[in-house]
Amino acid sequence: MDIVAPAAQAYAERHTSPDEQLLAELEEWTVRTHADPHMISGRLQGQLLGQLSRMIAPEMILEIGTFVGYSALCLARGLRPGGRLVTLEIREEDARLARSWFDRSPSGHLIECLQGDALALMENLDETWDLVFLDADKVNYTRYYEAVLPRLRPGGWIIADNVLFHGQVLEPSVKGKSARAIEAFNEHVSNDPRVETVMLTVRDGLMIIRKKPE
Repeated sequence: MDIVAPAAQAYAERHTSPDEQLLAELEEWTVRTHADPHMISGRLQGQLLGQLSRMIAPEMILEIGTFVGYSALCLARGLRPGGRLVTLEIREEDARLARSWFDRSPSGHLIECLQGDALALMENLDETWDLVFLDADKVNYTRYYEAVLPRLRPGGWIIADNVLFHGQVLEPSVKGKSARAIEAFNEHVSNDPRVETVMLTVRDGLMIIRKKPE
């Protein structure tokens, strides 16, 4: 299902700034060689993530789901001086690939890629996060959200990807384990009095979540 009309998507892309050379190369390489190229954020969403990060100016960013590192490089654009981005990836090969691209970036030294189960890794991260990007396995979205929210600073932000899940959550009867998990996550967050939310119909859907100040 085309969530966004193809003509509107093409128009938006024509009026969005081009990627820097490394990101353009990373996207082209992923589309050409990776078994799951659809998982990359891509230029339109990547530019949005970069702009949001610049507006927030975070000191500490957590990314749950690295893939090949494209979105981490976009988010790192907004780090304030002395800031750091920690990204978690369960797949060993993707973590290795991401690190190889980080090594080629001027901001790569600001990014730490940890490989393993995200929930287990998060238990050992004693940080207060300013910005969290959630883009891992959909079945555990609510668990990731509940694990990270106590460590998010008051007024901090979570950006959750794939909240429209290829349009499957729009069907009268939502089928499939991942689609049902995303629907449950969307309902859970929308009804959580601790946060404020807005859902954007960009690419596969982004939910912008702000933790209310205490």
